[in-house]
Amino acid sequence: QASSWLLGTTLAELWSAMAAAPLGRIKPESAAFLLCDVQERFRTVMEKMPLAIQVAKTMLAAAKVLQVPVLVTEQYPKALLHTVEELDVTEAKVFEKTRFSMCTEDFMAHLEGLNRKAVVIFGMEAHVCVQQSVLDLLAKGYEVHVLSDGVISQRSDDRSTALERMRQSGAFVTTSESVLFELLGSKDHNEFKQISQIVKLHGEELKAMAR
Repeated sequence: QASSWLLGTTLAELWSAMAAAPLGRIKPESAAFLLCDVQERFRTVMEKMPLAIQVAKTMLAAAKVLQVPVLVTEQYPKALLHTVEELDVTEAKVFEKTRFSMCTEDFMAHLEGLNRKAVVIFGMEAHVCVQQSVLDLLAKGYEVHVLSDGVISQRSDDRSTALERMRQSGAFVTTSESVLFELLGSKDHNEFKQISQIVKLHGEELKAMAR
């Protein structure tokens, strides 16, 4: 059926369909950052935990500069404890949950109240809580950006498969640095110097981790 459709479709129609596809352009005033379950108990079982923490730290710092709201979830903190101490979430809205998706009733009520339809998600695990959150948000009409450098799973195959499924489902798979510079849009942005410094420090931290 797909091949028949292509054969009966003119080049102009194909270009029109491509032009109508969402591009995923994102601006500070329409965005929210979502930090998913970066909790203390996972520290001993997640090999890439330092990377997830570093990316989250960078995004939280940028959110403060760009005035992007941050929503944080914690999966069953009674057992898994709270968000790791390296991440300052005192200015974020934190939601406890027992379901895997971030999209609890309270969470969605707060997100909808922000009137921001583009969300950037990072955290863990990519193939469970992050993926289910992404699918729920897409179903609710949100434009979802997943940070490939900011989501982790215990097993690399689970992570890579989850990223592919989320992409197939309509999410934009991107990176922290790409999102931050797209939020700026230009070197003339008032916060360019501050965000550039945050990105520079992020790069230095990554190099130090790789040693």
